[in-house]
Amino acid sequence: MFLAHRAPFPPDRGDRIRSFNILSYLAARARVHLVAFVDDGAEVAADHRALVDECILVPRSKSQARAAVEGLATNRPVSLTAFADRRIGAAVEDLLGRRPIDAIYAFSSQMAQYLPRDFSRIIMDFVDLDSAKFAAYADDARGPIKWMMRREARLLNAFEQDVASRVSASLFVSAPEAALLPGSIAIENGIDTVRYDPAHAVAAPAPHPLIVFTGQMDYRPNVDAVAWFAQRVTPLLPDVHFAIVGRAPTAQVRSLAGEQVTVTGEVADVQSWLAAADVVVAPLHLARGIQNKVLEAMAMARPVIASPAAAEGIDHAGTIQIAAQAADYASKIRDLLDDPAQAASLGAAARQQVIARYGWDARLKPLDELMGLAPA
Repeated sequence: MFLAHRAPFPPDRGDRIRSFNILSYLAARARVHLVAFVDDGAEVAADHRALVDECILVPRSKSQARAAVEGLATNRPVSLTAFADRRIGAAVEDLLGRRPIDAIYAFSSQMAQYLPRDFSRIIMDFVDLDSAKFAAYADDARGPIKWMMRREARLLNAFEQDVASRVSASLFVSAPEAALLPGSIAIENGIDTVRYDPAHAVAAPAPHPLIVFTGQMDYRPNVDAVAWFAQRVTPLLPDVHFAIVGRAPTAQVRSLAGEQVTVTGEVADVQSWLAAADVVVAPLHLARGIQNKVLEAMAMARPVIASPAAAEGIDHAGTIQIAAQAADYASKIRDLLDDPAQAASLGAAARQQVIARYGWDARLKPLDELMGLAPA
């Protein structure tokens, strides 16, 4: 049984890229029954449904306000009440009652609330340690929001500790994340270097020099990153254009659009924007685990400049550059723009590092033993 807080398809955002590839890996080696939430009204392609033996999808429409009220009323983390749904619990119980389930793979801590307490083989993929994320949010917040973030971090930490104590293995996306919960295992993300191949990409029409950021643009760390970059770095580079590429841009992100900044919204093919980029940036101040956006840019042979937080956990072997302050970003970007040969060499080395280090099958091979699977 595979439990996911968001259906693992299509693989078009960070969490779904990981869950989709793990689901595909498991489905190639065993019969898999999927229980997952989907956004209300979302449709699932037939070829994705065909990956699994049974596909139980529950529309999720609970508002954040309702989740907050439920969390406060029950002294539970809002992150859990947001995904609390009797239909999921009933589906899990039903599958356990009528299917010979040998192992359960739970993706994201929100789904741990549905795990049976007397099951022999449960793999809990936390991906990131959410309690640490909310603790970091609390450090930057004030007033009631600070109190809520601290409360969330405290309650989630207790929940994570309890879950880890009763599952067969706890997984995280990187070694630094795994170290935050002793006894855990790092199963790193991989990258599809066939899909992300500059030899097959057609560059998007865009002004140059072009700096590109990619990501889900209603995700707070991404919003904070592009707002900081647009306001602090682009003024230092008056001749460059900054493209913010990703779905669901918030009002704050859309307000950044102007003569020097493009906000694309959802695009059919992010590879085309990466192919067009002279430099790709990942200036995240808060980042957990391995950033898919960095791996994708590396696979596309782009020179990448990332924050220390965004680079942490990635074995880049010096093929990406690190910057922290606005002046550092501006200086490194200018150096790469002024030396196209160096930029191309850095990008080519990054792609070779990704090919050697981050193939999905190699990254996921430890699941064979953890899940009791025969190799494909």
